[in-house]
Amino acid sequence: MSALQQVGDLLQLVPVQRAGAGLLLAAMGLPIVGVVIVGLDIMPVRFAMMHVALLGIAAGQLLGLEPVLCALVACALAGAGVAPLARTADGLSGAMGLLMSLAIAAALLMLALSGVNANGAFALLWGSILAVRPADLAVLGALAVALPALFVWRRRELSLLLHDRELALCSGVAVQRLTVLLLVLVAVAVAGAIRLTGALLVDALTLLPALAARRIGRSLVSITLWAVGIGLVVNVVGFLASLAWDLPPGPVLVLTAGAVALAAHLIPERRTPSWREPASSSVPSPH
Repeated sequence: MSALQQVGDLLQLVPVQRAGAGLLLAAMGLPIVGVVIVGLDIMPVRFAMMHVALLGIAAGQLLGLEPVLCALVACALAGAGVAPLARTADGLSGAMGLLMSLAIAAALLMLALSGVNANGAFALLWGSILAVRPADLAVLGALAVALPALFVWRRRELSLLLHDRELALCSGVAVQRLTVLLLVLVAVAVAGAIRLTGALLVDALTLLPALAARRIGRSLVSITLWAVGIGLVVNVVGFLASLAWDLPPGPVLVLTAGAVALAAHLIPERRTPSWREPASSSVPSPH
């Protein structure tokens, strides 16, 4: 059987169709999360929310509730709760480190005291793309609408905040409220991607497309559009390649996204100002 025929046959299966739909929806929203992570300089957020998601999954198993739903709620609450601790970019990263340590300790203690089988909790961290359900698609669909809508609705404020926090404050932007909203969306997005690639490989859907786009784009809008476009290409190519050669989708997506990000960084850097330069440069254009 040829690879093309194998892909065609597999695409007739409902789980494969749901997985493909999930990746397409993810590409519409999750790369924008990567743009936020890069702009706010909060790389530890992925690891922190991974641990919070594990805590939510453990709580769901203990209480007999849907583990992924509990992970979503836990991540949303954690994202909102950690924002008041962050008055500066450095403080935000420090708060994420504290959150990560507390969440993993609480999750491990809960699993140990409850006698719940930890294998089910840790399995979701690796992802199971063919186990995507309609509820997961609904979450990804909501993110695919909410994140682009937020960037259109609050383009100027986001451009200032992601450029320089102090400049945004001086310009009258409600920095604290906007930061809380962004952190909640980032946290929910990480939890929502659990079944697709697992929390450990979520960078393929969020950070790597944003890093590649940052190298190519010159403004917040262009970087965001590039991130979404790269995410679409990476998800489609990586998913079809995994089907054609019977490979695990998660690692293939990461390698594909990593190759694109590396290729983008080999492009000679232009000398025009970018939206993520120091605050002493001119205010970035939101266009």
